Amino acid sequence: MNATARQTGLMLATMEPAASFEEEFQQWYDTEHFPERRDTPGFLTATRMVCLSGWPRYIALYDLESLEVLDGPDYAKIAGRNYTRWTHRIVGKVWGQYRAGARQIYPGGALLGQAGSFSRLALWRFCQVPEGMAETVTDGLRAIYEGQPETAQIRVFEAHQHDGTDVIALIELHAPWEPPPGAVAALKEARRHLDCVNVYTPYERRRESSFPRPA
Repeated sequence: MNATARQTGLMLATMEPAASFEEEFQQWYDTEHFPERRDTPGFLTATRMVCLSGWPRYIALYDLESLEVLDGPDYAKIAGRNYTRWTHRIVGKVWGQYRAGARQIYPGGALLGQAGSFSRLALWRFCQVPEGMAETVTDGLRAIYEGQPETAQIRVFEAHQHDGTDVIALIELHAPWEPPPGAVAALKEARRHLDCVNVYTPYERRRESSFPRPA
């Protein structure tokens, strides 16, 4: 099936370890947590990135065949009650945890990197938005980014959280670029719900960790 012919899903997670906990965190993410999700049926892409501007430091992005993958039996094998002991240990010791399962509302089925390589990714998050405001967010960000030579791709997602609806936009950039002062005016009333604008670059493991995996 053509990826652009369907409405795909997204799982997004952010977190940051204390400096003293960094080595074990990276070993857990790279050797257990990330591969588990990357190799689960229904997961189409898997990417880790590190924050250059904003907080928390790390983000993981997974494109899904559909949002319903997160309710399926394959994902259930590695989630919730089936977390490993190592996962329980790690998630209890990190800051800045934010997790969202979201449905792609613009353009509908594009995958990360589909428009070519990118060196930066801008994350815009709008929290507790009222019904219908996702369209305002989409139109505003298109007005800001579309037509810029640095822009590779714009994707917008809607996530229903326990405290309301979040709108998450991921803008892939070929090269560093920041909107000019006053550009956020294009977002109109959605500006009141803007929670963060972070900039990420692809994560690379610089050295092999020797931290042992817990039994």
